[in-house]
Amino acid sequence: MTNDSADIAGKVALVTGAAHRIGAAIACALHDQGMNVVLHYRSSAQAANDLEQRLNHARAHSAALVQGDLQCIEALPNIIDRTLAIWGRLDVLVNNASSFFPTPLGSITESHWDALIDSNLKAPLFLSQAAAPALADTGGCIINIADIHAERPLKGYCVYSVAKAGLVMLTKSLARELGPRVRVNAVAPGAILWPEHGVDDPGKREIIARTALKRQGTPDDIARAVLFLARDAAYISGEVIAVDGGRSLYT
Repeated sequence: MTNDSADIAGKVALVTGAAHRIGAAIACALHDQGMNVVLHYRSSAQAANDLEQRLNHARAHSAALVQGDLQCIEALPNIIDRTLAIWGRLDVLVNNASSFFPTPLGSITESHWDALIDSNLKAPLFLSQAAAPALADTGGCIINIADIHAERPLKGYCVYSVAKAGLVMLTKSLARELGPRVRVNAVAPGAILWPEHGVDDPGKREIIARTALKRQGTPDDIARAVLFLARDAAYISGEVIAVDGGRSLYT
């Protein structure tokens, strides 16, 4: 039996939207395994700085910050250039940054469309395109954070669901375009973190009841799936792993 686990210590990961929530958990999980991490943020400077200091305290010169607005497409190559300027390589790109808000049909505007498509689909495409040469040099990988609602649209969130569905197809398309040197996969979270607004306690209980495991997941569950795809999945590309407690089994 062969061992497909790779030693990722000393390799470099760029995580978008890394200041908070799932992005921070992913960055910490990769860092715990010896990776150097570049923490991308847009406006959460204090949280990003706090995380950078904590990681560098644990292991000196192992974390760095890069700021950027992912809706500014022409600036995305600069994020990759700044990452390469720090450590001279890139092994893992995690497209985690995302916007999420309701867009009930009848109230959707072009600005809603632009904001959700740009953050959830357009930025991952153009950031992946900019990163592809560096990832090919290292035999690296791209991991997109999708959503189970890419397959099962969330009522009232039409544009978000469409954007995440596009991200799933982007994952598969990039896997074909960038193979064999670069693997591309996605993780699709279910009930991990509740949105800041819009889900009351009865709604949360109903969602949890419609999972096989009858409990909410954690950001660490997503981080472990990302770690698996980065470190242990040398023969997996073009796949989407649902981390949803079995929510996808229910109608």
